[in-house]
Amino acid sequence: MHALLNIWFGWVRDQGYAGIVVLMAMESSILPVPSEIVIPPAAFWASQGKFNFWAVILAGTLGSWLGSAINYWISLAIGRPLLIRFGKYFLLNEDKLARAERWLERYEAGGIFFARLLPVIRHLISIPAGIIRMRFRTFSLMTLAGSFLWCTILAWFGQHVIGSEPDLMNDPEKMMHFMKAKSLWLVGFVAVMSVLYFVVMKLTEEKQPAV
Repeated sequence: MHALLNIWFGWVRDQGYAGIVVLMAMESSILPVPSEIVIPPAAFWASQGKFNFWAVILAGTLGSWLGSAINYWISLAIGRPLLIRFGKYFLLNEDKLARAERWLERYEAGGIFFARLLPVIRHLISIPAGIIRMRFRTFSLMTLAGSFLWCTILAWFGQHVIGSEPDLMNDPEKMMHFMKAKSLWLVGFVAVMSVLYFVVMKLTEEKQPAV
């Protein structure tokens, strides 16, 4: 993980906005790049004059939409059977896909927006959207809105929490420990998101027939 953190930090530092777009596109697909280690460092560097704060948020939002759009069009093109057949190689099983489908059927366009703020579902929601052929314009608008809000939250975190200890940017692992110790409000936020996630899991469970 330490090596990966250094690689991702390097991408953002050296490639700038393009690096943010690429990493956030990966984060919005099925590739394991957490947005929490892309936007906060970039926002910190923005506070130091290397980037523009709002440009970081916009780059993150664009990347999130791009990764989601790629998932959408691939899913629309290949369909559900092939996704189930090959999804296991990308940690996507039939149960996860079914839950995301039920979530989307229940909440439609609003479900796309809210899903961008939830763990796990955030990375998967574009797949059922493509399978059921949701209007791409609606999908894009909701994805952009939810991604913008999420990136703004992460950018605020980068400026106000990491910004109080700038030397930590030289040691990604130490920085991660610092964030865990100092950002109690973020822990609370994650706790709330976790509760919402389990509620979503409960709501989207298949109902068992009464015996």
